[in-house]
Amino acid sequence: MDALTLSPRTLVIEDDAAIRRGVVDALRAAGHEPSAAGRGDEGLAQALDGAFDLVLLDLVLPGNSGWDILRVLRAAQPELPIIVLTACGAEDQRVNGLKAGADDYVVKPFSLRELLARVDAVIRRTPRRVPGPTRVRFVGGVVDITQRTLTRDAGQVVDLSEKEAALLVFLAARAGQVVSREQLLAGVWGLNPQGLNTRTVDMHITRLREKLGDNAAKSRVLNTVWGRGYQFDGTAEN
Repeated sequence: MDALTLSPRTLVIEDDAAIRRGVVDALRAAGHEPSAAGRGDEGLAQALDGAFDLVLLDLVLPGNSGWDILRVLRAAQPELPIIVLTACGAEDQRVNGLKAGADDYVVKPFSLRELLARVDAVIRRTPRRVPGPTRVRFVGGVVDITQRTLTRDAGQVVDLSEKEAALLVFLAARAGQVVSREQLLAGVWGLNPQGLNTRTVDMHITRLREKLGDNAAKSRVLNTVWGRGYQFDGTAEN
């Protein structure tokens, strides 16, 4: 089984505060775990120290230029996906950016919907993945993610599908937090949730509850927070 994927960790290096906030908010709504920097030197330090799945990089920055950051990151982390954000759409600069190692090039002003689509496309085609925990404790038993088995305290063993296991890991990693359907679609299914009308999240939650022995009307493990999403009860040791 492939390693299960949690929320992509995305770093936004952009000196325009309004653009930076807008991109960070859009990424968070789409299921990412975004970090941000307004200076090139700060952004480079974060990128080198953190295990990011993607960097969104402005080219004109105080501290270090985006070009310098691009060259350093490409040399230090050749598999790290990087999308360049810039106000200059000249063909020569786009070509230079791609030759320098950028995976994509987005010209300002851009729509957040287009940016998220490009982000999803770049992440999908990269081999980098963030592994999740291998065991998850819940009230009444334990799940072995590697084997995709759920063992209740009474000894009963139940098989999980890959998506059920990934869904449980995603929620358990955020125990106590309310996770929206949009975040689950993006983080577990790798889909852009904007404009997507599907009941797949609810159906998988229902099946997972049955296997957990969880009562939807009086849940002990997967709580429904009406109008907001789902919450893993982390009172059991994970």
